[in-house]
Amino acid sequence: MLLTLFLFFASAVAIYLACEFFVNGVEWVGCRLQLGATAVGTVLAAFGTALPESAVTFVAVVFGNTPEQKEIGVGAALGGPLVLATLAYAVVGFMLWRKSRRGLPCSILADQKKLARDQAWFMVIFAVKIGLGLLVFVWKPWLALLFLAVYGLYVKRELGADEGSMIMEELEPLKIRPSDPSMFWAASQTILALLAIAFASHIFVRQIEAIGTWVGLAPHIAALLLAPVATELPEILNAFIWVRQGKEKLALANISGAMMIQATIPSAMAIAMTPWLLDTPLLVAGGLTMLSIGTLWLLFRRNAMRLPVLAGVSGFYVVFAVFVGFYFVR
Repeated sequence: MLLTLFLFFASAVAIYLACEFFVNGVEWVGCRLQLGATAVGTVLAAFGTALPESAVTFVAVVFGNTPEQKEIGVGAALGGPLVLATLAYAVVGFMLWRKSRRGLPCSILADQKKLARDQAWFMVIFAVKIGLGLLVFVWKPWLALLFLAVYGLYVKRELGADEGSMIMEELEPLKIRPSDPSMFWAASQTILALLAIAFASHIFVRQIEAIGTWVGLAPHIAALLLAPVATELPEILNAFIWVRQGKEKLALANISGAMMIQATIPSAMAIAMTPWLLDTPLLVAGGLTMLSIGTLWLLFRRNAMRLPVLAGVSGFYVVFAVFVGFYFVR
C-alpha cells in the first residue's frame, strides 16, 4: 500500500509538470495555426487531454472479457462528465474567488452567453445518453454513430465561430525553444507532453483502482467515483495553470470542449460495445451531472454567474460521494 501511495503522488506531480509543458505548447500550436483562444481550448487542448479517459473506456469495452470489466467502461463514460461538470468548473471558481478575496480585481473574463450555449449542447446530448440507458432495443448500438456525428458538428461550429489568431504578447516563451519557435518545435513539445500525461495518467489510474479495491468498491463504481478524478486530472490541472496565468477563457473553453468529448466519443464506444443499461448509482451520477450543468447554463445564459456559485458546483460531486457511501454500506 505504501508503494501505491508513493506512485499515486509521484504520478500526480508528473501529470502537473507535463500539463505545464502541454498548455504552453498547445498555445503556440494554436498561434501557428492562427486559431483563437476558444478553438485552442475547446478543440486542441480538449482533444489532447481527453485521450486518457477515452482510453479507459476503449480498453474496458473493447478488450474486456467479462461483464464486470465492460462495466468499468460504462462507469468511466458517465464519471468523466460528472467530474468535469463539478470539480473542474469548481477549480476555476475557487481560484478566481481566492484572487478576489485577496483584493485583486477579478471577474469571469469569458463570453458567458457562449458558455451557456456549450452547456445547452451538452445537456441535450447527455439527456439522450441517459434516456438510452433506460431502454432496450436491438439497434441501440448503431446510435453510437449519431454521437460521433454530433461531435463532428460541434467541432465544425467551434472552428467556424473562432475569433481569430491568438495574441503573441499573451504567450509565454516555448519551454523547449524560447526564441521564435516554429510549428515543429511547438508541436513536438505538445506531443511529448501529451505522451507524458498519458503515461503518468495510466499509472495514476492503476493506483486509484488499487485504492478502490482496497476500500472494497465494486469495479464500475470505482470507475465512476475514483477513476474519472484521475483521468480528468489533466483538464483540472490545465484549468489551474491557465487561471493562475490569468487566462480563464482558455480554462473554461478547455472544460467545455472536454465535456463535449466526454458526452460523445466515450459514450459512443460504450453504447456500441455494451448493453448500455444504467443501474441506480449510474443514474444518480447522471442526474447530478444534469443538475450541475443546468445550474451553470441558467446563470451563464443570464450573464449572472458569480464566483461562489461556480466554486460551489463541487457540492454535487460531494453529494454523489456521500450517496455511494450510504448505498454500499446499507
